[in-house]
Amino acid sequence: MRELDRVIIPEILDSLNPADPRAIRSRRDLSWIDLFLCNSRWIVRQLKKQTPPPARIIEIGAGEGALCRKVQTSLPSTTVTGLDLIPRPANFPRGIQWLSGDFFQTLPKIDADACVGSLILHHFSDEALRDLGARLQSFRTLAFCEPLRSRLPLFLSKLSCPFMSEVTRHDMPASIRAGFRLGELSTLLGLNSKKWNTSESSHWRGALRLVASRR
Repeated sequence: MRELDRVIIPEILDSLNPADPRAIRSRRDLSWIDLFLCNSRWIVRQLKKQTPPPARIIEIGAGEGALCRKVQTSLPSTTVTGLDLIPRPANFPRGIQWLSGDFFQTLPKIDADACVGSLILHHFSDEALRDLGARLQSFRTLAFCEPLRSRLPLFLSKLSCPFMSEVTRHDMPASIRAGFRLGELSTLLGLNSKKWNTSESSHWRGALRLVASRR
């Protein structure tokens, strides 16, 4: 069966005001998707495996900060910073730092040991990912979860449509088609095997997972 080509199209959620009811509903859907894919749980587990555990962790594309909260809860001695275009979420824990703006620009301003992200890298072109990869070379640990570009996740997304909002019904298959297959992400980010120990894995539910540690 022919593999799916990588295709990036705009996702509706990215164009909505964070206060828009459609955006609020879609973010609720994303919380359920995160639970189904176990993305946040996997990222926290990878951070805990590091020796020593990273003292300063940043999340790119932090959204409402759910992953930041989970990282801080699981690793309370770490300094956690969220980077996103949107303002700091309301009622966000004071112990978590926040930096608004394009994280391609704000990333170099942060001194940290680890960089993580969930369902964010698929938004960017191959060229943009190579640019981002150059900015990630200073970190000791990287951990990312992205959509697995495969027909089974697409089929599962269709099955879930009755339970999802209109925005998510559009964005979920779009994100899968913009996702990655095994081996693609580490290559696009320029994680040279002479400098990085990398591991990519996939889950049938639709997750592509990359963890990398500097040699």
